[in-house]
Amino acid sequence: PQIPNFAMPRRGLKLKAGMTLAVEPMINLGTADVKWMRDGWTVVTKDGKPSAHYENTILITEGEPKILTLSEEEGKEET
Repeated sequence: PQIPNFAMPRRGLKLKAGMTLAVEPMINLGTADVKWMRDGWTVVTKDGKPSAHYENTILITEGEPKILTLSEEEGKEET
């Protein structure tokens, strides 16, 4: 499911232990307006300025969430 990056009190999916989700920010130097390419996968900025996309996979646990996509070294820094 899509999980928006803004609060919607008492709406949407409640996260429960065992679920995983991907956080995928897209950071653009120009406008936030984007367009999909014909391949149905690629997204580019409408103004053609550079952008970057990054993803982390997060596991929801009974305690603190765990970022699964950290390297061993990055994971050590978290604890």
